[in-house]
Amino acid sequence: MASSIFFFSQNPFISPQLSLPKISLSSPKPTLSLLTPPSLTSNNAARRLSCKALSTVSLNPSNYEFSDAYSEMELRLQLGGSGDVSSRDIFVDAEDSYLKIGVKQSGSFVTLLEINQLYEKIKSSETIWYIDEDQLVVNLKKQDPDMKWPDIVESWESLTAGAMQLLKGTSIYIVGDSTEINDKVARELAVGLGYTPLSTKELLETFAKQSIDLWVAADGSESVAEAESSVLENLSSHVRAVTATLGGLHGAARRADKWRHLYAGFTVWLSQSEATDEESAKEEGRKHIQEGSIGYSNADVVVKLHGWDADHAKTVAQASLSALKQLIMSDKNLPGKKSLYIRLGCRGDWPEIKPPGWDPSTGAQVPATTL
Repeated sequence: MASSIFFFSQNPFISPQLSLPKISLSSPKPTLSLLTPPSLTSNNAARRLSCKALSTVSLNPSNYEFSDAYSEMELRLQLGGSGDVSSRDIFVDAEDSYLKIGVKQSGSFVTLLEINQLYEKIKSSETIWYIDEDQLVVNLKKQDPDMKWPDIVESWESLTAGAMQLLKGTSIYIVGDSTEINDKVARELAVGLGYTPLSTKELLETFAKQSIDLWVAADGSESVAEAESSVLENLSSHVRAVTATLGGLHGAARRADKWRHLYAGFTVWLSQSEATDEESAKEEGRKHIQEGSIGYSNADVVVKLHGWDADHAKTVAQASLSALKQLIMSDKNLPGKKSLYIRLGCRGDWPEIKPPGWDPSTGAQVPATTL
């Protein structure tokens, strides 16, 4: 059966207007969609944004050169084989996240390059180009001059290469419906990012010397959730790790009171879905938000899966990383806030971190004389 994916990015702080491009993927690879979560601010209003897919690009990497020089970038594209080309034969269409370049041949334009998801946004109105011998040179200006672009296009390679400057060592937790899916996607992310792969299932089974299924049968799911919560507490101070958590109804992530240590990192909720297209996925997401689903309320990113194929775990990992990139770009202080949250003891006061001395058991500030 063909599988598809719809992913939703969560940002409790602001309501950014983001978009991801459409990608054509052979079955059973997925198409993707993105939506924001319920706000975690006092008015609890849901904020939404729409995204459609991972990036698609039509170009031969051997035919172009890309360089990033702070606020300006240069793209050099070979025109070899196009004959005598003048500026009248060149077509350049640049938008914030889109770039298409064509050349006129035999009376019609031929596409040399088309990228429907640049690594980040450009100032399209300031794009200039010129011909240098057998190359077309395109100068692009970033909207965010501080963002280093590993490549012109957003891809698995550029996302993983650029993650260091965004994540700043912050760990990632993969949570959701299936332990198996959580584990496979976590491992793909860990390998790509150079992070340490961890699995609460493996840690718990090593400790208990029995499988999770036998543990649940013997002592119930609450016992397993309590044990996983303790493991997450021990892992919460770790950096540069991707942790796969237990799926199903017996995982700690299914319980609202077990999230205080998951907030120490960026959380990706992998949710199995009945949606078969983008619109039904969005509607399903809205329903989950209205019903106050723990995953939609608490996780930073929600990735909805219709069907599953382990061979495409990297596609899910790329979707997760792309959504996390957009989330962090909307608030670059997020990794620092995660670090502060850990230093203050993971007290459960995310995202509105209380001052030092705040008592999570009472919600009151401890007088300075007692600290």
